Amino acid sequence: MTKKAEHTKVLWTAETASQATGGRTNSAWTVSGVSIDSRNVAKGDLFVALRGPNFNGHKFVAQALENGASAAVVDHVPDGLDQGAPLLVTANTEKALFDLGAAARNRTSAKIIGVTGSVGKTGVKEVLRSVLSQMGACSATEGNLNNHLGLPLSLARMAKDTDFGVFEMGMNHPGELTPLSRACRPDVAVITTVEAVHAGNFDSEEAIADAKAEIFAGMGKSGVAVLNADNRHFDRLRKAAKTAGVEKVVAFGSDDKADITVVSSETDADGSDITAAINGKTVSYRIALPGTHWVVNSLAVLGVVAALNLDVEAAARSLSQVSPLKGRGERFEVALPDGGSFTLLDDSYNASPASMRAAFETLSRIEPGQGGHRIAILGDMLELGPASAEHHAGLATPLEEAKIHTVLTVGRSMAHLRDALTPAMRGGHESAADAMVPLAINRIRKGDVVLVKGSAGSRMGVIVEALKTIETAPRVAANGG
Repeated sequence: MTKKAEHTKVLWTAETASQATGGRTNSAWTVSGVSIDSRNVAKGDLFVALRGPNFNGHKFVAQALENGASAAVVDHVPDGLDQGAPLLVTANTEKALFDLGAAARNRTSAKIIGVTGSVGKTGVKEVLRSVLSQMGACSATEGNLNNHLGLPLSLARMAKDTDFGVFEMGMNHPGELTPLSRACRPDVAVITTVEAVHAGNFDSEEAIADAKAEIFAGMGKSGVAVLNADNRHFDRLRKAAKTAGVEKVVAFGSDDKADITVVSSETDADGSDITAAINGKTVSYRIALPGTHWVVNSLAVLGVVAALNLDVEAAARSLSQVSPLKGRGERFEVALPDGGSFTLLDDSYNASPASMRAAFETLSRIEPGQGGHRIAILGDMLELGPASAEHHAGLATPLEEAKIHTVLTVGRSMAHLRDALTPAMRGGHESAADAMVPLAINRIRKGDVVLVKGSAGSRMGVIVEALKTIETAPRVAANGG
């Protein structure tokens, strides 16, 4: 695992961390970061030794200190440590992490933005980070550290003098967002959209909407909810915000009844040129992220900027500088061993029916080279519940509409898509990503445009990494069903 960049600014002292957690320490120390993983501790970090069902971070305290951590949070002094090792001893290290996050939130006057949604929350969070960083000191969730550990960790990493905090909140069961929102206490909350994601854990899509609405639990009446007017659950979410005491709702979407809406847009393979009406004012800009879904997502970003009473036009201009995240639409031109190259779209981080359709639309806008084709390599979409087979088979039509030439499928659920495809589109099927690698390598030719996408649990990143080094990979025998 790659180590984090070294920090330099003092984030916590032994005294402030002790006050936040109620713990006791044996020495004076300062830290410039916080980590819960000994493998990526940076010099100057505070390592929090957590306990889980399959791990005990106390076993790695010595390693974390050797790797550069300035101190560690523990619930006892681990065996084998040097006497006088810099420790903060607490009754419960997970609670200590939560307490550090709460103290970080309490000590700052930063404007805090919470982001959730079935699709697009990490991307919107990252674009908000990029935009707001042009306007002040901005702290944000790293990657998708958005659960009961990731959110307090992200808060604990926020410096006192931060101007903006952007925190992603994820959930896959009811009740999970409420404590996160109460810890984060957002000034602005964004719900990107509500779709049938994690449907296996909910009775209905309405129940998913209600779970997303828990983001309002930690907000006061001065808070602002930024909601997608195009989503069929908009009225339900708006009512939930009002019930929670949030008085102001900003609606974004393509409907002209929204506060922030699209006047016109033109999408190409690299992004979209957009003219939007923002509270009655017309703003034109380009967002350098491919896909029509980013037209509406950009409105969500500008909705937050407007809710914070910041310069919307400056924010809109900065959208031309954003770039895709790893595994979320990154594009690579990859050389082939026999000459020429193909285009690789890495969207392997996660997947849902809605994000699959968006990826197909993006793929359809990229023209293959001479003699090349559009190819999709798709892994299982997880946590879709009893309707999983239907959702997978239902991808056949949008694939055909997007003029995808060949589809390779990976996993038990994707077998339903394979069966729904026309025989001409079936490029092969394997039960696991690593088994698909040789088939994919043999299939790709000069000029092809190749999309790789699937839920994180389907491990489609294995295929991406193999294809990125295809120039040195042998073409070997492969079986595909």
